[in-house]
Parts: sequence; structure tokens; C-alpha cells
Amino acid sequence: MRISVVDVGSNTVRLAIADARDGAPLPVHTAKRRLRLAEEVGGDRRLGPRAVERIVESVADAYGVAERWGSEQPFAFATAIVRDAPNRDEVLRTVREETGARLRVLPGEVEAELTFLAARRWMGWRAGPLGVLDIGGGTLEVAFGRGRLPDFAISLPLGARRLTREFLPTGDLAPEAALKELRRHVRHQLRDVAARVRWEGPVTMTATSRTFTQLARLCGAPAGRHGPFVGRTLTRKALRAAVAELAALPAARRAELPGISAPRATQSLAGALVGHTAMKLMNIREVTICPWAIREGILLRRIEGDADWWTGELAAAPHRPAEVAKLRLAAQP
Repeated sequence: MRISVVDVGSNTVRLAIADARDGAPLPVHTAKRRLRLAEEVGGDRRLGPRAVERIVESVADAYGVAERWGSEQPFAFATAIVRDAPNRDEVLRTVREETGARLRVLPGEVEAELTFLAARRWMGWRAGPLGVLDIGGGTLEVAFGRGRLPDFAISLPLGARRLTREFLPTGDLAPEAALKELRRHVRHQLRDVAARVRWEGPVTMTATSRTFTQLARLCGAPAGRHGPFVGRTLTRKALRAAVAELAALPAARRAELPGISAPRATQSLAGALVGHTAMKLMNIREVTICPWAIREGILLRRIEGDADWWTGELAAAPHRPAEVAKLRLAAQP
């Protein structure tokens, strides 16, 4: 069985095609297309006509590639930049009408659960109690669990793109006052979640997402060309130095640093600050960079035979403890 997933993010649309064999998604082909949706978002977070046009073109292209590679119809989903848009329903309807593709938006907690599932399968049971951090463009996902699925999973509005827009919008050298205000904001949002993670005391802490991968590379981790099986870690001490290094440069020059790509250069400082603050509050000295994340989590759900989940309406998973909702509400300003 050949399956695929289309991930519509703030910077790119990514297509991952895999063969479902021996219980794992074995990579067959990947493709990406630049979107830069953040450039087309207004102050009210609405996606403008050009942004919608880019999404339609990219999704149609991804579906065409998946078909040429012999994949069944992809599972297509959009992250926070579409999920939080006031005209979200209009965007999803337009994509359906123009391409025939059903673009879904996942609740943030479901994204965290899927990412945890992928991290658990990658790290294995030897990892013991497992914690996961994932910094996206719009949100930060945190999950912890001792089994296949997390005991709690939460999504907070602490994405790198979102915080850059709110606290560091100019792209110039970041004023110290703005950085202090941003750190206070992150600490406030993370307070209750961090206390829970400290209490759980995970044996292994992992980090996923392009943000963490690029920050790890900046801090000396092996480059991506060495493959996914090379061990990569990121220490809190190194990330603290990375925050200072990124803050000393305007956004245009951060892309000259190892690992920092031009499309993510502007938001790299906010991402580093969120990552360092989270690790400090949670008393985490080191994270292991996990190459599997939400896309692999979705593929794993399909491999496990959950066809209703793959084709049906999505909602928060029924196993989620009620305390997660309390944590999420407590973390809001």
C-alpha cells in the first residue's frame, strides 16, 4: 500500500509519499513548494486572495505528484495559519471546489498527539517516559506519555511566526526590551504546562519541527545530508548562546548562519527564545532531535488501519484527559 500526506504550512506545502510495510512508513518520495503565506496575511489574520490562490495551486500540484507515484489519495491538512484564519471555511471550500481535495484543519492538541505517536515510534520503548516539544509557525505543541499515545497533549499560541509578528515585527536588531517582554509572555503561557512536565520528569525529551532542527544545526549538530539515523541533540546551554547570537544580527543576516534558512531567518530568534524558555522552565538540559513528526504520525494512523480517522471528520481524540483542557485554559492570558 502506498500512502501520502500533504502538509500546508505557513512557509511551504510538503508532500510525503511512503510505502506502508512492516508497520512503518518507508519513504518513497518527498516534495515541497514554497508558499510564504505569512506575507499574504493581514493584521486581522485573514488569508488574502493571493494566499488562497497559492494554496490551491500547491495542493493541486501535490495531488498530481502523489497520483503519478501511485499513491492512494493523500491526507491533506493545514496548520495554524489556516486553522486560525477568520476566513478558514472559505479557504477550505475554495480548495475543495478548485481541486477536489479535502483540506482539513487539525485541532492543536491532535497535532500534538500525532507528533507524540511519531516520536514514540521513532525513539522506541527504550526511551521510557517520553516528552515532546514541537515549535511551529503558529503554535507550540507539548506532549508527554508513558505509552503509545500521550497522557497529555497541549497546543499553545507560541509559534515562531506568530510571536515574531507580535513582538519582533521589524526584522531589525531586536531591542532588549522587546526580548524581555517576549520572554515574559512565553513564561506566562508555559507556566502550568512546565510545572506538569517537571512533575512527570520524562526520562527522554525530544524535539521535532524545522525550527528545532535548524537550531540544532546552528548549535553544531550534523547537517541533514548525513541522514536521519545520525544522532542529533540540542542542549539548553547551547540554545542560550544561539539566542544571543541571533539577537545580535538583523534578520537578513541570520540566514548566513549554519542551519538557518532564508525563509525562516526572520522568525528564528523567536523560535530559539521559545525553545530555550521552555527547556529552562521544564528543567530540561538536553533534547534529542527526532526526524519524525506530525506527517509521520498521520501516516502511522493510516498504517494501523484507522480508515475512519483517515477519511472522516476529525476531532480531539477521546482518550485525552480532562486536565489537559484545564491546563490549556490556565495558560491563556
